[in-house]
Amino acid sequence: MMRSLRKVTFSQWLLLVVLTAIGLFMFIPIVFLFNNAFKPLNELYLFPPPIFVRQPTMQNFDHLFLQAAAGAVPFTRYLFNSVVVAVATLAAVVLVSTMAGYVLSKHRFHFKSVIMATVMISLMFVPEMVLIPRYLVVSGLGLKDTYWAHILPFVASPVAVFLMKQFIDQIPDALLEAAKLDGATDMYMFTRIVIPLTAPAVATICIITFQLVFMDVTTSTYYTTKDTLKTMAFYMTSFTINIPGVAAASVGAAIGLLMFLPNLLLFLLFQRKMIQTMLHSGVK
Repeated sequence: MMRSLRKVTFSQWLLLVVLTAIGLFMFIPIVFLFNNAFKPLNELYLFPPPIFVRQPTMQNFDHLFLQAAAGAVPFTRYLFNSVVVAVATLAAVVLVSTMAGYVLSKHRFHFKSVIMATVMISLMFVPEMVLIPRYLVVSGLGLKDTYWAHILPFVASPVAVFLMKQFIDQIPDALLEAAKLDGATDMYMFTRIVIPLTAPAVATICIITFQLVFMDVTTSTYYTTKDTLKTMAFYMTSFTINIPGVAAASVGAAIGLLMFLPNLLLFLLFQRKMIQTMLHSGVK
């Protein structure tokens, strides 16, 4: 134990201290978000805003649930829509991205480089640039005011395809060739070899996709007109806008924490898998 401690140089200790300080600094917004949700109204308007709450209270959540209970559509309906959309989208994105990544990585065919270049170019487009084309596609297919309007725009994910392709590149070709010699089909190799070995990449895709889908309000804004089909993110966003006066700040603080918790829990659940993906996918 003493020998291992003596081997640590001054530069390594300095690097450890600097990285620890950076980590604590990046943790401040999360601490502020948690404390902000339990601040009374008078502390929310203090300047400079304190990080830690002095007199914690549950009034912000009381106001939120009282306002939600007075709505025409129950709060549980928006939550149900978000869960259905998130689960269906995750399943579709994982299936499409893993199959596309496997084909682009381990198969040879015409226009493969063109398709991969198209995927790379798609990474440069922000969602706002393709908002009108997406609307035209959803409207042309007659999917407005359906759950498919929430799911379909996220299925073609260039980020997910790129990550899966880069991760599958690390699987040795000899492993798949040995399976072929044993009579394995492409579907067998995909389900029994590729999918288990790409579990870290799948976890990363689930985290990224869930954050995009769960926090998205564009599909509820532009693709649905029925309140019974809108998601919780849209409901929470419009909720604070419709509350008059300074009460919106307290309710907004509670909403911010409720919307953040699912993303935090999912990240904590799959963080090790996500780090493995970044280390092996070749992303720089």
